[in-house]
Amino acid sequence: MLGIMVRAEPLTPAKTAELRVQIRANFFVPDPLPALDAQTHRRFAPAPGVAAEAVTYATQLGTRVPAILYLPAPRPKGGRIPAFIVVNGHGGDKYAWYAFFTGIAFARAGAAVLTYDQAGEGERNTKRQSGTREHDRLQGDAVLARRLGGLMITDVKQAVSYLASRPEVDATRIGAAGYSLGSFVLALAGAVEPRLRVCVMAGGGNLDGPEGYWDKSKPMCQGLPYRSLSFLGDRPAAIYALHAARGPALIWNGRKDTVVNMPQTQDDFFEDLRARVGARRGAAGGGFDFGFTDGTSHRPYWLTRPAVLWLERQLDFPQWTEATIRGLPETHIGAWAQSHGVPMDRLYATEEREGGTRAIGEGVPGYERESLSVFTPAEWEQRKSVLTFEAWTAAARAAPR
Repeated sequence: MLGIMVRAEPLTPAKTAELRVQIRANFFVPDPLPALDAQTHRRFAPAPGVAAEAVTYATQLGTRVPAILYLPAPRPKGGRIPAFIVVNGHGGDKYAWYAFFTGIAFARAGAAVLTYDQAGEGERNTKRQSGTREHDRLQGDAVLARRLGGLMITDVKQAVSYLASRPEVDATRIGAAGYSLGSFVLALAGAVEPRLRVCVMAGGGNLDGPEGYWDKSKPMCQGLPYRSLSFLGDRPAAIYALHAARGPALIWNGRKDTVVNMPQTQDDFFEDLRARVGARRGAAGGGFDFGFTDGTSHRPYWLTRPAVLWLERQLDFPQWTEATIRGLPETHIGAWAQSHGVPMDRLYATEEREGGTRAIGEGVPGYERESLSVFTPAEWEQRKSVLTFEAWTAAARAAPR
């Protein structure tokens, strides 16, 4: 089945289901998904108006995901609340500034927010370090690259399962945002995860054709997994048509984002892609929204006003309205990080990149790294055999091909 070109026929419900099965099989995504076996390890208060839980839940091949769940405190009156998942960029994890800032800002808006360690980072790293890009050390194994893509997709799907299991969460209002590598992961995961109400791809989402940027990008986590989808034919159109069958999607970028080749994929690129998605769907409309912030580069744009307004229309944050969002103050992230001693990747801390982000809201405190760890170092040592990327890699290499 894999590697055979799929004829570009309109996506009926049956064809949508068939393609989702093919994509999941291509990436070795377990079917059914592993039992969650979710565990709450501790509770804490990271900021005024916010409660948090340090949790783990199962993912592939007997390994577990360490995560932080942020919740509004007190919980808004009037029923269940929306939920939001942060899918990290390269080297990012639950310790990343944007994961923490999203957790605080969106929890204060009345949503549950789940941030988790990417494979090979944070408590899934053999040294409990961030920014290691451990999975990039794997080379040349196309099957293992597909399995890695499948792990990242499974991580998203299990995050959805975890949030849907929470009694305070409205399972019909779960959204996700992916940044950089996370935009690629969410583009794939959102295509095969119909439980996601809404997806935002930032610092990416500009999926292109054969031998383009995404085919030639980091091979293990992007290039080889993307190439493996050649059986879809027009891969970007098929992927975003599957998103359209799921629900709303937004792609938002900085016009000057050279990290992901954005100067070569501007409005005409996305309008053409929208037309192809419409043809693939056999329906009017492009199936996703897109936009740019002028004069800026690589940033997690779901924290900025245009994307937050779009999210409000989809998720209906209990403590926000469009009018209140338009009036909210902004935080200059570079200045905030410096004043609170929050670390940023020096390559991205510039004004044009993440450092210049104007994030919605103010009064977000700083944080100590260990405050966002699920386990103490001693506890982690006892559990690392089910947490680390190294453990997953050993199991993946031994798995049937």
